[in-house]
Amino acid sequence: MKTSDFYYELPPELIAQTPIERRDGSRLLTLDRETGRTEHRRFYELPELLRPGDCLILNDSRVLPARLLGQRLPGGGACEVLLLIDRGENVWECLVRPGRKLRTGARLTFGDGELTAEVVGEEAEGNRLVRFDYQGIFLEVLEHLGKMPLPPYIKEELQDRERYQTVYSKVLGSAAAPTAGLHFTPELLEHIAAKGVGIGYVTLHVGLGTFRPVKEETIETHPMHSEFCTVPPETAELINRTRAAGGRCICVGTTSCRTLESWAGEDGHMEPRAGWTNIYIYPGYRFKVMDGLITNFHLPESTLVMLVSAFAGREPVLAAYRQAVEERYRFFSFGDAMFIS
Repeated sequence: MKTSDFYYELPPELIAQTPIERRDGSRLLTLDRETGRTEHRRFYELPELLRPGDCLILNDSRVLPARLLGQRLPGGGACEVLLLIDRGENVWECLVRPGRKLRTGARLTFGDGELTAEVVGEEAEGNRLVRFDYQGIFLEVLEHLGKMPLPPYIKEELQDRERYQTVYSKVLGSAAAPTAGLHFTPELLEHIAAKGVGIGYVTLHVGLGTFRPVKEETIETHPMHSEFCTVPPETAELINRTRAAGGRCICVGTTSCRTLESWAGEDGHMEPRAGWTNIYIYPGYRFKVMDGLITNFHLPESTLVMLVSAFAGREPVLAAYRQAVEERYRFFSFGDAMFIS
């Protein structure tokens, strides 16, 4: 299939720049895979769409305040470093700007010297290996100096950094939020559990490969990025118990989907597992464990639109997206949501 098969027209003004005041007040477009029927709801109505005996799987990864603004040494020219992957021994794989001036040996300082760094290597894709030097605990230094790494299509400054975290986030490690989960509130999760829906958690640390465009003409030749993910024993047990009893396994976000589909057996049986995955899901893929998906609206020609199209069909998905545009839904990270069943 061609990358252009997943293109749709999106007016720029529909790209949400800020979160709405009430997390679960966002709009929710539902799509029935069997009939193609759509409905327009609000996210707080989600419990009405779930059944007792279903299970809901959420990604509990927490976003690092991984964007560091500093100066180059000597001279004081501005620089920007975005943490991607912890390589151990205070070395991180990073995106850097300006790349042409941050070669191996370059030295950097952040926060009046509270944090210093040196570029110690260069990766094939242009990323840099950066060794950091600091006093105390690195994550506490990051909380003090770092900014949220918002996607490039968001131009406005985020006033409350917790609005780019899910209310259930707990495992630090993502370079971007699992945004389908931003719509949940503690009260909504309580309502869902009270209905008899099991709630389980996986962890997938979202990488910036999520935002990398597909540059190949045919989708099959796109190299997929790797991300670290974990399915704990209690979540594997919940999924197996749910499916054995005839319930549905509903993933919140493409990250939860990719985690489960990476480690599920061909028969859908889940085992506890942790490791790196570069699973690439596009039309033709046979889903092993996911029965429903809650997801935001994704960029045209992105691997995420391809994943959603693999689950619900390219034409029904693109038709739903066109309908969302006509109805003036909000798109992307701080935008509205879909429930595909």
